[in-house]
Amino acid sequence: MVEITLDENDRLDWALKSFKRQVIRSGILKDVRRKRFYVKPSEVRQLKAEAVQRRQGVRASGPRVK
Repeated sequence: MVEITLDENDRLDWALKSFKRQVIRSGILKDVRRKRFYVKPSEVRQLKAEAVQRRQGVRASGPRVK
């Protein structure tokens, strides 16, 4: 759980910025986006396989040098 403690003289915009930063660091947004819709197990396997192929394709071609 993300928590922000404020003092009497803290500014609201600073608190919001700090809260957003902590939420992003903790990975809550990424998890919520991932769980927004149900994905069947077969689709999860397919997506993982496609990701592996993309990664291997990038590694196989190597870095582009001009």
